[in-house]
Amino acid sequence: MKKYRVGLIRVLTTDDTQLMQMHGALIEQYFPMLQVESRCIPDQPEGIHDDQSMALGVPKVVAMAKEMWQEGFDAIIVSCAGDPGVAQARQAVPIPVIGAGESTAALCMFYGSHPAVLGITEDVPAGYRRVFGDHIVDNARGKGVESVLDLMTPQGYSATVEQAQRQKQLGADVIALSCTGMSSIQIAPALERETGLPVLDPVMCEGLMTLFELIRKDARTE
Repeated sequence: MKKYRVGLIRVLTTDDTQLMQMHGALIEQYFPMLQVESRCIPDQPEGIHDDQSMALGVPKVVAMAKEMWQEGFDAIIVSCAGDPGVAQARQAVPIPVIGAGESTAALCMFYGSHPAVLGITEDVPAGYRRVFGDHIVDNARGKGVESVLDLMTPQGYSATVEQAQRQKQLGADVIALSCTGMSSIQIAPALERETGLPVLDPVMCEGLMTLFELIRKDARTE
């Protein structure tokens, strides 16, 4: 079985090796053809969560993408639902650059035509807006949920389930999770059980899109 070497960029600066490698480990579990090496951009301990941190983070993502390309990686994943620097990195390197947000949104449209977005922020990430357009039924976060840590509490979990159930009542036929931290705690299967709807996990989606693009690229060159 062919192995592809994939560089995964985390936009949260951390010295916690287990935390940094978590998304890559999940992708390798889901897709054994992908060999993932994770790195985090510097000096962003709170990640990318608003316009200011986005402006600071995008050049760092592009610089790291260039480094990974020069080191011989086959593809790059930016493991953030906001897709920071994805478009710019694609202009800078000749290998596939995959964003979590656009991957999740694109795959959602396979499952339904009335998507809802569920995350930990008030805003819909740009990749979701671009793919979904006017089809978005609802965008929400659980009451009191402002970080992944909140999701790990019984109150935060229950609030998130309540929002997912409300989105179903509003007519959603698929739910797109809009925070890769929700992948870290693997909440998607639990929400599927609670709602009966497909709930798409961003890390799983970014991995699938990366594998698809690499296989498609190989097929073009054969």
